[in-house]
Amino acid sequence: MKKLIKAKKKFGQNFLIDKSILNRIIQSMPNNSNKLVEIGPGLGDLTEKLVKYKDTLAYEVDTDLISILKSKFAIELDNGRFQLIHTDVLTAWEEAGSLYENKYDLVANLPYYIATNIILRAIEDDNCENILVMIQKEVALKFSAKENEKEFSSLGVIASLCSKENGILFDVPPESFDPPPKVMSSILYIKKDMGVKLDKGFLKFLKVCFSQPRKKLFKNLSNIYDKELLSNIYSDLDLIETLRPHELSASLYSQMYTKVNNGKQRNK
Repeated sequence: MKKLIKAKKKFGQNFLIDKSILNRIIQSMPNNSNKLVEIGPGLGDLTEKLVKYKDTLAYEVDTDLISILKSKFAIELDNGRFQLIHTDVLTAWEEAGSLYENKYDLVANLPYYIATNIILRAIEDDNCENILVMIQKEVALKFSAKENEKEFSSLGVIASLCSKENGILFDVPPESFDPPPKVMSSILYIKKDMGVKLDKGFLKFLKVCFSQPRKKLFKNLSNIYDKELLSNIYSDLDLIETLRPHELSASLYSQMYTKVNNGKQRNK
């Protein structure tokens, strides 16, 4: 069946074929009663293992793959063990606000080109509790990085504040896929803190903070906020003004935003 389908670059398709990696993903899944949601099931190799574990809902955008999946999982579709939705997952999120009506865990081999967007949407989704996804290692490092690490960015701040646990579980080499990608992949796990919700203003604040990662954080912020206000905040938090964006912890970013938000934004 696999020989009949050629991976499409426009969908970022790289089919995971290494059974040992598939088994490790299953072994890494959280043990709970949540629904499973898979994005981009492809030829169904991971899906085949997921449906044996628990009920699974999958989103697939590729029409050619839909017919293959319907044939391969005809029994599971009939008995309700598997649900398949033919749509762009980002469109589904935009329309419904969530990929499932109750608590769910996201388990998927994500297309590289939309992986960051999908993870951020899953973090925002109130019904998503756990995120276990295969993505480009470079992106996984950004989500799992901590302060003082060179990869630490706004993604690391967001993941840190919104999770009880997050990190890279293991790497997946290119030869585990067909066709093999040009980069190393990693399995990223995020166990969300369901009581935390970041507001849009904070996300915009982070964008300013990391707008020029190699420059001083104070310099980035002074493009938007009053320097005197910033100096007072730095003093309150016992921070030096030479700090660069990656040197500040996620909790301090949260504290700084609260103080900045209470100050007066400079008029442009």
